[in-house]
Amino acid sequence: MNIMRNRSILRRKQVETRTGLSRSTIYLRIKKGSFPKPIKLGERAVGWLEPEIDSWLDEKIQHRDHDDVQKKRPFQVRTGKGFVR
Repeated sequence: MNIMRNRSILRRKQVETRTGLSRSTIYLRIKKGSFPKPIKLGERAVGWLEPEIDSWLDEKIQHRDHDDVQKKRPFQVRTGKGFVR
């Protein structure tokens, strides 16, 4: 079991503010497995570990940066004579 040293908890509203996602989108992505699961804090309270949300955001930034690099590559067009840049 990996227990993180930074145990700051973000409540739902904080997660919404930090990620820019709505409540329904957060729970939809949790269901799809593409967003960190919350931890139960009480009968009607949940929170997210701050490092997990930070990691999720970092992943999104890396994905964006990777996509930017891909778009900057020259594209090739296939013609009857082969590929032309």
